[in-house]
Amino acid sequence: MAFVKVLKNTAFFKRFQVARRRRREGKTDYKARVKMVRQDRNKFNTRKYRLIVRFTNRRVICQVAYASIVGDHVIAQANSFELKDFGIPAGLKNYAAAYATGLLLARRTLKKFGLDGAIKGKDEIDGEEYHVEEEDNDQRPVKVILDVGLQRTCVGARLWGALKGAVDGGLHVPHSAKNFPGFKPAEEKGQESEYDAEAHKDRIFGKHVSEYMEMLAEEDPTKYEAHFAKYIEDGKDADGLEEMYTEAFQKIREDPEFKPKEKKGVTHQRKGNTVNASDGTEHTRSVKLSLKQRRAKVAQKIAAAQAKMMADE
Repeated sequence: MAFVKVLKNTAFFKRFQVARRRRREGKTDYKARVKMVRQDRNKFNTRKYRLIVRFTNRRVICQVAYASIVGDHVIAQANSFELKDFGIPAGLKNYAAAYATGLLLARRTLKKFGLDGAIKGKDEIDGEEYHVEEEDNDQRPVKVILDVGLQRTCVGARLWGALKGAVDGGLHVPHSAKNFPGFKPAEEKGQESEYDAEAHKDRIFGKHVSEYMEMLAEEDPTKYEAHFAKYIEDGKDADGLEEMYTEAFQKIREDPEFKPKEKKGVTHQRKGNTVNASDGTEHTRSVKLSLKQRRAKVAQKIAAAQAKMMADE
């Protein structure tokens, strides 16, 4: 028999350390997180703010938070579902929605710190590169660093829309334009790269969506009505998207405050597995059994199975 080297022996498993839960679930890159939250020694107990941008299947979520020894503390947050209050009925996870959510978060954060009057950000949305720290302001801007999580940071990704919105809203986020839509790197060594701000502006105002709407309306009206049903229901068409986003950005700047929904005051009453609500709806929810009840249920099933086997014999 050939000699086989044992790589994972008893000593290996004695020293094996299980990875953190969120690392096992593939949710957190702890090496990147430590680099982001690590603070310099000469800045002891100084908060290091992060601009957290996440995308789900339905919405964009943006937060400004800082890390402490007991966990993260969120200063302000905004998600794209709130854009319905500003006149954007659908398309809540595209590039334009990401920009609007970043802008809403920036204005909300500055209002939290009482700087919304001193720092206005960029009023004209033209896609040009902008850095608030270069402005002559009485107050120093709030500096945050971008936290992208596990997302790919490719050129033109939606997360850069949220970054641009936060920057135009007045937050100081260190960045460059090399990942924005419309950026073209130098083809040869020694040449200068190009940045087309107009292409970025078109993406911010949803021109790519309006072009797709026009194409679909001409070629496949049935598919157009299915895909853009919420736009049609709200009376929006391809020509009105730019105006819709312009008005939404203006409303966000005027009043970015979060408005909680009114509670409906619905009460529930349970009768066994049936739950009756005061608004007339009825739901079935199983009652949680105790350990003793679960064991009795299992014993009953075993006894029934044994009885059946005896009857068959």
